[in-house]
Amino acid sequence: MTAQANQRDSYGTLYVVSTPIGNLEDITLRALRVLKSVDLIAAEGVKHCRVLCRHYGVERKVVRYNQHNHRARGPELIKRLKSGSDIALVTNAGTPCVSDPGVPLVRQALDAHITVSPIPGPSALTAALSASGMRGEKFVFLGFLSYRAARRRKELGELSSDSRTLIFYEAPHRLEGMLKDVLDILGDRRVVLMRELTKLYEEVTPGTIGALLERVENKRPKGEVVLVVGGKEGEPENRHLEKRVQDRIISLLHDDALSVRDIATRLAAEEGVSYRRMYKACLSEKNKMVQ
Repeated sequence: MTAQANQRDSYGTLYVVSTPIGNLEDITLRALRVLKSVDLIAAEGVKHCRVLCRHYGVERKVVRYNQHNHRARGPELIKRLKSGSDIALVTNAGTPCVSDPGVPLVRQALDAHITVSPIPGPSALTAALSASGMRGEKFVFLGFLSYRAARRRKELGELSSDSRTLIFYEAPHRLEGMLKDVLDILGDRRVVLMRELTKLYEEVTPGTIGALLERVENKRPKGEVVLVVGGKEGEPENRHLEKRVQDRIISLLHDDALSVRDIATRLAAEEGVSYRRMYKACLSEKNKMVQ
């Protein structure tokens, strides 16, 4: 056995523990066992965590670890792990490190050859996807888009031709502005809004982005929401591109600095069509030019 392995065996374990996103009954038996057995719980919010602990009789010391104190608290927790203590990392709701604090601590633990063990369980991401009725074999999770409108629109623009299901988190006071950008850039796609998942006033609202925006303009929802948006639907391969786009292809083909692939990639993003379709169109125009 190597010295590194011996050292690792003397270290404690960092458990990444999923906790309920609302309903306290949604915790696993394994998660409860781990919370009751560790030496310390590192929580995003101490008060929030203590509610869960009191409900299930978990009597362990809880310390705060979040985006505000992770630089100071992280080294302290790593030191304790190296001394042999087991620590549970929890967020306020769901799975740590998924749009929640925790990534720096997990990375530091891995770099220090400390065992990191995931304790799977609730997640707003997977809960929303499962109840959306949309394709789940391929999806993109974006978390919270930028609160800056220009950057948010740029982020959405990069997704305009993506055929995968898109999943976003959003705060209620920013929802209207975000939906306006989604409608403008992605078009009036199918969407499902999830609000207060697993809680008393859980709401699952399917519809189109335009209809949802009208509803939000009349009454702002309470609580953070999850939006599941349909990906861009495929376009018939035999549908001709607009003459404007064909003229653009021809113009760019005369630029010797750009390859067919470069042109197809650029125009696919700009026009919101599939790369495959744009590449075939570019190749067709290039073949006409050399005939």
